[in-house]
Amino acid sequence: MNILEERVRRFNEIDLYPVISSEFTNNRPVLDILMAVADGGAKIVQLREKNKSKREIYKLAEAYRDITAKYDMLFMMNDHVDIALAAGADGVHLGQDDLPVEAARRIAPELLIGNSTHNIEEALAAAQAGAGCINIGPIFTTATKNVQCGALGLDTLKSIASHVNMPFSVMGGIKEHHIRQLLNCGACRIAMVTEITMAEDVCAKVRQLRAYWADPVL
Repeated sequence: MNILEERVRRFNEIDLYPVISSEFTNNRPVLDILMAVADGGAKIVQLREKNKSKREIYKLAEAYRDITAKYDMLFMMNDHVDIALAAGADGVHLGQDDLPVEAARRIAPELLIGNSTHNIEEALAAAQAGAGCINIGPIFTTATKNVQCGALGLDTLKSIASHVNMPFSVMGGIKEHHIRQLLNCGACRIAMVTEITMAEDVCAKVRQLRAYWADPVL
């Protein structure tokens, strides 16, 4: 199994997918949030910074790599293929307005490349372009990302998921009370931002959320 195949295999096995942005930490240091997420048992984390310089993001990415390596977590970089490569991340997550997936695949053949998708056409295009995984969203109304499509809802989620044969996560406005219905829809990799990073006790929150995968009656 090559490096990319191993990364895809590990992505297939994740459950909760924490996404950390410094805007949504209740003014706590972002690396403190990362440590709490890691101590809570998360298998993956995404560094998502929209308002910092590339130099600042790279420095953060180096620290993320050190911590995620210690905890054997997948480390995904949002947007920046160059920073993902320079910092030794496992993957990069690209939006529809970022570097095209096929271009990222050419320069970073071993990175796990994720792609944000909002409809069936984008999901199928991501798969054809060489993405290793996709995100479907926003499922519900969200304040952490501006998208023109609006909330997709569960029916659209199920429709998109039925057309793709690759690992996918879901994101967008997801709170704890949504987890059971998302799991019932077949969305077994759930990305969350503020429900995790704004929690008073982030470590405890991660453990609490991950328990839904372990106990089907929660």
